[in-house]
Amino acid sequence: MANILVVDDELGIRDLLSEILNDEGHNVELAENAAQARDARIRMRPDLVLLDIWMPDTDGVTLLKEWATGGLLNMPVIMMSGHATIDTAVDAIRIGAQAFLEKPITLQKLLKTVEQGLAREQVRMAAAAYQAAQAGAGAAPVAPGNLATPQDNALQGMQSFNLDLPLRDARDAFEKAYFEFHLTHEGGSMTRVADKTGLERTHLYRKLKQLGVDLTKGKRSGA
Repeated sequence: MANILVVDDELGIRDLLSEILNDEGHNVELAENAAQARDARIRMRPDLVLLDIWMPDTDGVTLLKEWATGGLLNMPVIMMSGHATIDTAVDAIRIGAQAFLEKPITLQKLLKTVEQGLAREQVRMAAAAYQAAQAGAGAAPVAPGNLATPQDNALQGMQSFNLDLPLRDARDAFEKAYFEFHLTHEGGSMTRVADKTGLERTHLYRKLKQLGVDLTKGKRSGA
């Protein structure tokens, strides 16, 4: 599903969150302080980070600000704390955090917040991909009478989601369109798609199979 980094100095919290998120099918990396979090962020390129505010070496808000000022806040970050004030939570949101979870964290609240964070990130990535494709095409819209390219068709498909679906189904529909777009754009090259989307080839193959993506579609379209 997603690569999630959990940063918390409490072993019990790390183990609990890891168990819950693993049961949901996510790949989970654990860090007990800011130093480990920095290393894990570079190594695993997380899709989402759960970040505790109060830690012994560097607090979570300071680490969040470090990532933001360094241009490294390219993933959703959800702050966690059992002692933070409202002002601290507001500051974190202003810096760039997507949400705040108050400890003790309930199972329902955790899963809902994580799901919303991943869904927002997918929308952001789709918008970025669309803007990049438009810029590459000179931002020229496709006129009704003109011949649309495979990339144009993929982009149009990305903008026609049924928002009445349950979030999980809507997310699957988005992910399928997202990967089909990149397959088409990269001529069906799994190596380039893996590099572009930040996924390992094995995980990418598994994800495409799960979503029912036609792996030959990009090659046929680019032919």
